[in-house]
Order: sequence, then structure tokens, then C-alpha cells
Amino acid sequence: MAPKYKLTYFKASVGRGELVRLIFAAAGVEFEDVRLEREEWRLLKETSPMGQLPMLEVGGQVICQSGAIFRYAAKETGLSGAAGWEEAQVDMFVSGMEDLTMKMYGVYFERDEAKKEEKKTALASFVPNFLGNYEKLCGSDGHLVGTSLTYADLAFFNGIDDILKKRPDALEKYPKLTKVVEDVKANKGVATYIAERPETLL
Repeated sequence: MAPKYKLTYFKASVGRGELVRLIFAAAGVEFEDVRLEREEWRLLKETSPMGQLPMLEVGGQVICQSGAIFRYAAKETGLSGAAGWEEAQVDMFVSGMEDLTMKMYGVYFERDEAKKEEKKTALASFVPNFLGNYEKLCGSDGHLVGTSLTYADLAFFNGIDDILKKRPDALEKYPKLTKVVEDVKANKGVATYIAERPETLL
């Protein structure tokens, strides 16, 4: 009997919880998708294992820490890459996306306007180098690693999707990365999920 998954995260279409949703969607795995408003989370926070989201419940047991959840979900769904070197490469790309995400969050959540502008400038300088490195390291089959979809591809799509909404030309100099995004969007489960996911401000 297949395990039942319950994912709890904010009511947002970006961020760490969204990657878990994409992993399950790409693999065609059903899961309970609990989306919390900020006020709902404040009431629930004290009962969570580490006081943070996302949380994944499997058979009555709960884990948190997004990296642990990513790896667990990817292994369970066959999206973590072949064991050994390929799996390490997948984790490398996913960890790199965290660097980009943290810089983007730094801009978004900064309230001091002067500091926000400084962070925007730093991000604008960081992104081309980041994408250039990923383009060099990317495989030639429309996947960051290997010849089939892994959660590295999903992590890249999840992190770059918001940029592409604002800058549709952001990947025009990066044909291999463009193919990664196209292949993720072509996945039947991902395409269905994106078409049906709730509208959110984020």
C-alpha cells in the first residue's frame, strides 16, 4: 500500500514548499496539499517539530527542514538521480538554487529602501554568473543531470519561474537551461498541476 503524504506549507506558489509539490506532481503521486494563511501558521507553529515550514507527514510521522523533505520526496518518487555520483550532482544543483533563492528573498523581504536597492544591484550582478555556471554544467538532453527528469530540474524551474514571469528573455543566452524549463513544463503531471494550482499573490 502506497504511503499517504500530507504537505503543509504557506499559501504561495513559490518557495521551498512549492518544490515538494512539483516533485509529487511530476511523479504523479497524490498528496494532501495543506496551504496555510500566515495567521493559521501562527496558531499551528508551536505544534510543529521545529517551528517551521514546510512539514511533510507520512503515515503519522512528521519531518521538517526543506532539504530533508526534498531528498526524501525525490528518493520516494525516483527523481533523485542514480545512486552515487549522479545523485551528488543533483544535490549540488539543488543546493546552488538555494543560494539564488536566498538572494532573491533578501531583496523581497528587505524593508529599508536603500538596502533593498543595494541587494537588487548585487542580485543583478549575481544572476548572469549563476546562470552561466549552470549552463556550462548542464547536460545536453534537456536535463541538468543525466538523461531523465530529476528534482534538480524541478528546483531550477521553481527558482527561475518567478524571474521568467518578470523577464521572459532571462534565459535567451542559455539554450540548455531553456530546454530544461521547456522539458519540465512538458511533464504531464507538472503541466496539470500548474494549470490547476490555486492563484496566489506569490
